Amino acid sequence: MKKTLLSIGQMAKLNHTTIATLRLYDELNLLKPIHTDPQSRYRYYDIKQNARLDMIQYMKELGMQLQEIREVLDKKDISLIQEILIKKREDIFSEIRNLKIKKDAITKAIYGIERYRKSPVAGVVSLEYIDRRLVYSQPIEINFYDYDINTYEESLCRLKEHFINMPFPHIYFSNVGTSIQKHDFENLRFIADQIFVFIDRDFKLPEENIKEIDSGMYACIYLNRYEDEIEYAKRLLAFCQENKYTLCGDYLCEVLTELNIFDESKQRSMFLRLQVPITFQNRC
Repeated sequence: MKKTLLSIGQMAKLNHTTIATLRLYDELNLLKPIHTDPQSRYRYYDIKQNARLDMIQYMKELGMQLQEIREVLDKKDISLIQEILIKKREDIFSEIRNLKIKKDAITKAIYGIERYRKSPVAGVVSLEYIDRRLVYSQPIEINFYDYDINTYEESLCRLKEHFINMPFPHIYFSNVGTSIQKHDFENLRFIADQIFVFIDRDFKLPEENIKEIDSGMYACIYLNRYEDEIEYAKRLLAFCQENKYTLCGDYLCEVLTELNIFDESKQRSMFLRLQVPITFQNRC
């Protein structure tokens, strides 16, 4: 009888798999050899068993786990295959979305570092066209301008809490922003209004917290010390007033990137762009 059967080595070679794989399939009752020698324990297969092995390999290629394959083959229910594959497809779509989010996050990080390397000298005001942006924002509970960077850190932590159960890369928190309402900024009242993170349209987030910042011309000034924000913001407003620019919206403080620090006792090291939308004529 053995002459008409295939040894486990022959079966493996014929199907471009391994002996270890066939032994595993035997242990899992996925593919049992048609004959096992009681003395040598050698396994032998019928060539017709290639059909079942082909089906196992096919299902593996579709992303099914061995336990799922065994369940399908035991129940002989084709609808179960469809159900499992629909779930696998959704998992793949979700993975693709998450990978795109991570890719975009890396692109944003590269952009922020590039802006840092090629930005104007700290304190110099520039006029820039900035395209429209989406942000996910939360109201600021405590005005951190009345305190120190520790209070700002607390506001950032509260924002992060909203993203705990979302596929939101942590790297996005190196590009956050805060705002002051236009009328407060014009009167140099430093009252923090919103804290936000810049997002892409792919994110599935609560619509009520998503806002769009209009595109347009912005007066901007750069700095790399958190403590200098108020001084530089005053310079920015003075520049707009001297040139008779009309403010068209809220003041924004954007963290373009966070510079790496190696002393864990030091505070966050940020590269900031202060900005306010302007028009050259009174048409806002």
